Amino acid sequence: MHNIESYNFSGKKAIIRVDFNVPLNKNKEITDDTRIRASLPTIERVLATGGSVILMSHLGRPENGPEEKYSMRPLVAPLAKLLNREVKFADDCIGESAVRMSAELKAGEVLMLENLRFYKEESKGKVEFAQKLAALADCYINDAFGTAHRAHASTTIIADSFPNDSMFGYLIDGELTAMDNVLYNAKHPFTAILGGAKVSTKITIINRMLERVDNILIGGGMTYTFIKAMGGNIGNSLVEEDLLDVARDVLKQAAAKGVKIYLPVDQLLADKFDNAANTKVTAINDGEENWLGVDIGKETIKLYCDVIKNSATILWNGPMGVFEMDNFKAGTVEVALSIAEATKNGAYSLVGGGDSVAAINQFNLADKVSYVSTGGGAMLEYLEGLVLPGIKAIRGK
Repeated sequence: MHNIESYNFSGKKAIIRVDFNVPLNKNKEITDDTRIRASLPTIERVLATGGSVILMSHLGRPENGPEEKYSMRPLVAPLAKLLNREVKFADDCIGESAVRMSAELKAGEVLMLENLRFYKEESKGKVEFAQKLAALADCYINDAFGTAHRAHASTTIIADSFPNDSMFGYLIDGELTAMDNVLYNAKHPFTAILGGAKVSTKITIINRMLERVDNILIGGGMTYTFIKAMGGNIGNSLVEEDLLDVARDVLKQAAAKGVKIYLPVDQLLADKFDNAANTKVTAINDGEENWLGVDIGKETIKLYCDVIKNSATILWNGPMGVFEMDNFKAGTVEVALSIAEATKNGAYSLVGGGDSVAAINQFNLADKVSYVSTGGGAMLEYLEGLVLPGIKAIRGK
């Protein structure tokens, strides 16, 4: 496996798998260009050292071949502006235009291919499709961490066509370094903050973290499965009835391993799922009929923030409440601010998972934590100890 720092790109065409699956509004304008900005260092590296760049990505979930609304075309001008150079566009990713324009590409030039998922072969990981993409270039860079857990043609299979010329870009390198820091080099006390709606989506990571952390702080809707499992009254709050035994087992395992699991002590209740709802604060066990939990309460915020500020390593995945609604975001905001403060005082903090990243960006704290992961599902799978096909395809070389 090569390293992007030491590889000689002079006179070579690099095909780069980027994750440009960005949100667009109805006028086809990008509403959040974080993922595009994240890919710039890798693109710039190839260009600055005498190579040319062919970019490939998916956008959205086209079902039946090409669909105008999923075209990569609206991304061309914004990318050109960020790179301060022209970006050419091929209206196909393997067809005649892609072949011709790739062949004509000169050092220092950038070409963007049309949406990979206009072909079913991409998601199915078809070898012939991967080979057609590979034929456009001299070397392959995977810099799409958000799709590294999928064995697609452009993220995994294509690497076989470049046994000696495939590598990770800076973004994936950064992701792996950040996660390996948390998995293998964590300083203690190590605290994992796990929120979000469901225990079911977090159970594997909870079990994995029980082997590594000193504290787990639980928030969000998943709180109530634990509270009910312990005999508390949760009113109309979200619960996964089929996971009550699992929740009890987690608490038992944690106690056996000496890991402290913190559950909220108080909660903000609302009489409906609406920012304008009536609210009240109660003890966590005192749920009420027709009321549902929407955030952690002030006592819990204080407790959690104290634990966070005394931690040396922090992993955050999942909000504490319905932070998208202004009246229910206090818990998530305060936790985010505490992570920023701990980081400023020397802690290492990794934030990942769609909602946590959205929260960190919304509160303008992205540059106040050690690392913000761009791949929610991929990050969770890596931390859970699963082998990501897109990583293995290159690390195995």
